Amino acid sequence: MNNAEIEEQKEYINKVKEKVNNRKYYILTMGCQLNENDSEKICGMLENMGYSRADNQNEADFVLFNTCCVRENAEDKLFGKLGELKKLKEQKGIIIAIGGCMMQEKHITDKIKQSYPFVDIIFGTHTLHKLPEDLYKVLENKEKLEDVIDIDGKIYEGLPIKRDSNIKASVTIMNGCNNFCTYCIVPYVRGRERSRNPKDIIEEVNELAQNGYKEITLLGQNVNSYLRVEREKNIDFEKYEGINSFATLLRRVNQIDGIERIRFVSPHPKDFTDDVISAIAECDKVCKLVHLPLQSGNTKVLKDMNRKYTKEQYLNLVKKMKRTIPNLTLSTDIIVGFPGETEEEFEDTLDVVRKVNFEQVYMFIYSRRIGTPGDKMKGQIPDEIKHERFNRLKKLVESQIEYNNKKYVGTIQKILVEGKSKNNKKMLSGRTDSNKVVIFEGNAEWINKMIDIKIVSEHMWYLKGEINNTK
Repeated sequence: MNNAEIEEQKEYINKVKEKVNNRKYYILTMGCQLNENDSEKICGMLENMGYSRADNQNEADFVLFNTCCVRENAEDKLFGKLGELKKLKEQKGIIIAIGGCMMQEKHITDKIKQSYPFVDIIFGTHTLHKLPEDLYKVLENKEKLEDVIDIDGKIYEGLPIKRDSNIKASVTIMNGCNNFCTYCIVPYVRGRERSRNPKDIIEEVNELAQNGYKEITLLGQNVNSYLRVEREKNIDFEKYEGINSFATLLRRVNQIDGIERIRFVSPHPKDFTDDVISAIAECDKVCKLVHLPLQSGNTKVLKDMNRKYTKEQYLNLVKKMKRTIPNLTLSTDIIVGFPGETEEEFEDTLDVVRKVNFEQVYMFIYSRRIGTPGDKMKGQIPDEIKHERFNRLKKLVESQIEYNNKKYVGTIQKILVEGKSKNNKKMLSGRTDSNKVVIFEGNAEWINKMIDIKIVSEHMWYLKGEINNTK
């Protein structure tokens, strides 16, 4: 059925291609790396339909917003952008589509239909693969379409993809989430956990390696629970090269010739089993920067968040990982101002940050999301307190970054050179294993290669280096 549906969409791709001539598309992606990966698939479908990419929405004939609903400001951004498109719609009759997580929220789609009736296509996270059919119907019949389903979608293989980079690629290994953290809307809009067949993942990574890709990021809402649901339900994927867990998947990807770096996001502390920790330690290509979301350092707040671990369990996991994984560095996510969080409970978060000494911290002020338990909780924290706590956390984190950066000066780091620096076109830019941005002088011949760089100075958000000529 899966293959039949994709083949049907390929027919619609050809039908659209017959209608489209020299038309351009513009896509704006909001949100996480999973959304970015979805957008690459959308770009792949559109370019197969004969569209080419526009530099901005004013040049486009088809504009698509791929939305995120994790934070409230994403809604404000979407509605502001839609307001900008109204004039373009009136002037040149562009086709407008909105997809992604936010379209799984009924109050949002209702508002779009009422306040922005000029939107042509609304599609959800489970119907992305049907964009060719939806676009054809709009072109053919001038009808407006809403293509959103509430059930858990299938995983579709064989969609075309147009990647943003020719050296780094993300590979989705699972969709959905079963954790139901009380602040998070994701399980309601992405559905339950569904893992991809190991064979499909390995074939995709093999193809990327053959096409010259050097770095792979394995993606999922909860990557280290890969295949867990399938094992619990006795869903028997074809046994493929011994892959039956996230740890065995890491080990298998590590064997693929041509791939030089493996990253993964986003894991959950409760699923960091010993076999996963051992795989990270023993696989030479797996980066030793591990993202370990904390969210809060207080056990009561963690319980209210439904995170399923305590402060002590988190710190013990960090100790075990530091003991087992050589050169480990850690990044994390922290939410400030969750409902009911007291000053003493917030201090627990600062205490964990001091003890762990994270390499990177992604800090968020708690944002109420309609449809989540957190939205209905008593003790919502006033904005001024949230901001004051956020600023204290930010000050602590920046002091640690400044301290951690100093240890890089004078060291030789392996850098995957990604291209010219965004802020200085005379410099090249790349990243360390620990995901630190490094800029240095060099020739274009180094782009897309892994080279040794000596770090000569540190700055808050980047390191400066020079090509190591000591070999």
